[in-house]
Amino acid sequence: MKKILIATDFSANAAHAAKYGYAIASQVKADVILCNAFIIPAEIPQAGTLVWPQFEYDELLESSASELRQLKAELEKNISDGSFKPEVDCISEVGGVVDMIKDITGKTNTELLVMGTHGAGRLDTLLVGNHSRTMINNTKTPLLLVPASVAVKPIKKIAFATDLKDPERDLEVIYELIPLLKRLNAELLLTHIYDGDDPTYKFKKYIQQMLVELSNKANYPNIFYRIVSSNKAERGLDWLCDHGHVDVLAMVHRKRDLLDKILLGSHTQKMADHINIPLLVIPQK
Repeated sequence: MKKILIATDFSANAAHAAKYGYAIASQVKADVILCNAFIIPAEIPQAGTLVWPQFEYDELLESSASELRQLKAELEKNISDGSFKPEVDCISEVGGVVDMIKDITGKTNTELLVMGTHGAGRLDTLLVGNHSRTMINNTKTPLLLVPASVAVKPIKKIAFATDLKDPERDLEVIYELIPLLKRLNAELLLTHIYDGDDPTYKFKKYIQQMLVELSNKANYPNIFYRIVSSNKAERGLDWLCDHGHVDVLAMVHRKRDLLDKILLGSHTQKMADHINIPLLVIPQK
């Protein structure tokens, strides 16, 4: 059985993300790994030659393990009768969160990584704040970033946003998403963020043919298409999150794609400052 890895720093936002991730695990019948990384002063460059006392290290480790056990107990209380109850493993380690996650995902059959965001649901904070941007740039596993404002509920529709600059590679990613979509029993909304005049009839025909081929090859009929016309990708995504009736926004992160341009651009803060749905970042293979 595949696993969902939930990273936490024990903040209120991280606890909320853990509840969201645990609910997904129950929905797709996957087990959960709860993890927490902490850094001791001796590992921080400013600490110089400071030697960290062993007994205090042991106290930090036990404190982390204890909070993970409490979080596990809290998550398990939220499962209703008859629902799948994921098994939960807890891991506490010394070091950076990125290194710890790489180590765990390398050793386990991890399907999804879940983290909370800091701040009141701001997309610029979601993308560049704390560990989020570092994880986006380093993860080899699909990463779900969960704002504190999102309600914990089943995922019924995922919007895959693209500018269709590289449709063949987009299709490769969608095929990889299909098994998760099937287990969620969720719709996929292929959303074209389009900057320009109305698409030509020839282009629309091409898209329709692509969707038919996609549905047939994936053996999954719940795939739909929508054009969001906007001269700024950020505005198009803002509109999609607010009015598209979707539960999750999915984007690929690779060089020269839509998300990469947003991350590297100087106007990330112009994106929606009130995103209220999770962002699923799919790493380039």
